[in-house]
Amino acid sequence: MVDHDPAVRHGGDLAAAVARYGTGPEGWLDLSTGINPHPYPMPELPAEVWTRLPQADAEAALLEAAAGYYGVDGAAHIVAAPGTQALIQWLARLQHRADVAVVGPTYGEHAAQWRLAGHRVSEISDPEEGADAAVLIIVNPNNPDGRIIPRDAMLDLADRRAARGGLLIVDEAFADVAPEASISDAAGRPGLIILRSFGKFFGLPGLRLGFALAPLPFARRIRIALGAWAVSGPALEVGAQAMADIGWIEGMRVRLAEEAAQFDEMLAAADLSIAGGTHLFRLVATEHASELFAHLARRHVLTRPFDYCPNWLRLGLPKGGRHLGRLAEALSG
Repeated sequence: MVDHDPAVRHGGDLAAAVARYGTGPEGWLDLSTGINPHPYPMPELPAEVWTRLPQADAEAALLEAAAGYYGVDGAAHIVAAPGTQALIQWLARLQHRADVAVVGPTYGEHAAQWRLAGHRVSEISDPEEGADAAVLIIVNPNNPDGRIIPRDAMLDLADRRAARGGLLIVDEAFADVAPEASISDAAGRPGLIILRSFGKFFGLPGLRLGFALAPLPFARRIRIALGAWAVSGPALEVGAQAMADIGWIEGMRVRLAEEAAQFDEMLAAADLSIAGGTHLFRLVATEHASELFAHLARRHVLTRPFDYCPNWLRLGLPKGGRHLGRLAEALSG
């Protein structure tokens, strides 16, 4: 049984695509998510991480690695969770009912989960429109259009809200590929909570790992709400190693930037207008988005349409030249 709001559509539902369009000899090329197609290489894991409960020292090592990676002054400001989706749901339930403004269009679970928790939610297009809301939520870089609010502007916005006693939640799920826009190093400021995803940049969403960066009182409340052993032993181990692997991180950022540029050239050659994106995905705008989605699906290429904007189609970054070539062939066929 699916417990999340069925009104919120997500990418990655390959089973539904197979049920509708079948499977060809090459299988499916799934470009419906914004996940790194070059995952972090899974290390050899000691048998104990599978056979013992997650250990406190392993969690401490993960939080120290996360503090170093995100530039946070003190691991006590970081809470590890089984994915940022769990944090989105818990934050909505830990706050007293209030007026909440979500800058959008954006990741639909933010508005959906705060509504489910009984809050009064408005979806706005500019942060200044939410000046009177007790809680303001911004995804930066934004999903699906990649809009970025510059770092200085975001910090100013955080300080002004804190002065009013408000709460700013910044979802930086895609900030790994735009570190210059991140305000994660400001974690601990009053009234500021930052969400970070592990799975997208490191290409391991099935590991289910995410982080909340928050002032100590908020961090404690979130930690208590999540309860004991919130993160699995394997996730603790892999996360700690990956976030300390600076060589892989820096090399991957360069690789993704280069491949995104090649992706742009291919989309332009197909006469598709790029409306935005990050180095992990591109958003294209076309009056024929629904037809293009179906055209690609019949060729077993899955993309991400949007009910609220039928002229948009999001395509994840293909994995290298072979997959890029397959997409180009599907677009021209």
